[in-house]
Amino acid sequence: MKCVDDFRLRLGKHELVPIMVGGMGVDISTVALSLEAARLGGVGHISDAMVPTVTDRRFNTKYVKDKLKQYKFNVENADKSVVKFDLGLLAEATKMHVGSAMEAKRGDGLIFINCMEKLTMNAPKDTLRVRLHAALDAGIDGITLAAGLHLGSFALMEDHPRFRDAKLGIIVSSLRALQLFLKKSSRTNRLPDYVVVEGPLAGGHLGFGMDWREYDLATIVAEIRDWMIAEKLDIPLIPAGGIFTGTDAVGFLENGASAVQVATRFTVTSECGLPEKVQQEYFKASEDDIEVNQLSPTGYPMRMIKSCPAIGDGIRPNCEAYGYLLDANGSCAYIQAYNREVAAHPGERRIKVWDKTCLCTHMRNFDCWTCGHYTYRLKDTTRRNEDGSYRILSAEHVFHDYQFSKDGKVALPE
Repeated sequence: MKCVDDFRLRLGKHELVPIMVGGMGVDISTVALSLEAARLGGVGHISDAMVPTVTDRRFNTKYVKDKLKQYKFNVENADKSVVKFDLGLLAEATKMHVGSAMEAKRGDGLIFINCMEKLTMNAPKDTLRVRLHAALDAGIDGITLAAGLHLGSFALMEDHPRFRDAKLGIIVSSLRALQLFLKKSSRTNRLPDYVVVEGPLAGGHLGFGMDWREYDLATIVAEIRDWMIAEKLDIPLIPAGGIFTGTDAVGFLENGASAVQVATRFTVTSECGLPEKVQQEYFKASEDDIEVNQLSPTGYPMRMIKSCPAIGDGIRPNCEAYGYLLDANGSCAYIQAYNREVAAHPGERRIKVWDKTCLCTHMRNFDCWTCGHYTYRLKDTTRRNEDGSYRILSAEHVFHDYQFSKDGKVALPE
């Protein structure tokens, strides 16, 4: 019986352990986690979700405070169209975040950044271009285009000197999405270096509707693989979502995948950005505690632990400080839901908003517990402490378990 270490992912001149740790925002897939993945010979991701907020936490910058000071006059206004990001400062924050990772990188692996198209920031095209270019400027090994079709993202980068040097990939959840991306990007004469195929059991935002149960990752991967063979496209396929053991991964590798992307099991490692008290909630979760809902203002369904503080919380929108999900008109579905509830409950100090959540604030505070479908199995990957809590794992332990385990087994920590 084979293990993951019997395979290798080839990206250009790089030969890698075929394990990619997925990008989790906001700062859940930290620089520390990506560094471990790269040191161990795989691919690690950092996230570009809310980078100014992340750099404030990591480097004591004042991007959020200064932005709030600039737009504080607008806090009570339902119209947020005036709230704009300073593109120079956005580039500065991105370079700081990416640069710190690349300067510290050791080993033969790579560090990529997960770039979300749905992070529209009140100027979707302009802010996306700045984030992409700044990451390339700072020396990132690769960019994974996520949370959107990214039909114009290659065009936004094609004038950058590293456009054909950096590794560029796309996350899709269907053959149709991949075909659309390739068609729209064809004029740049640049194919993606890899394609991540994310299935319905993934964590966080999903590329499916509320009928996600009707889809299967292995079926989608096989459909895309067969189409690419017919079209003579030699692009590495990387399945993601619900790959919980090394044996799960080997099943995909033996059927034509070049690597696997995994994330859920790394949420309970010491290198992950989640506070330990939240990690314990992940360990304790049962299958019934996990739901897919439509609370995200992005319009995508989202998987989370349904006891998380973000659900039902009617916090005032913090767009003047954050505003990462404001669309091109300065609007957000949570703002609309919040103002509806304020109007319906005049005089109440704290309202409840049940149909949407303020993703910016709650992700920043680690109160929105997004997770993968198999989060309820995390308790079986570690040991209990005497006080009843679960032992936090190391990223190296989890990585090596994926790399070397067989027979569907999960290695417990010593």
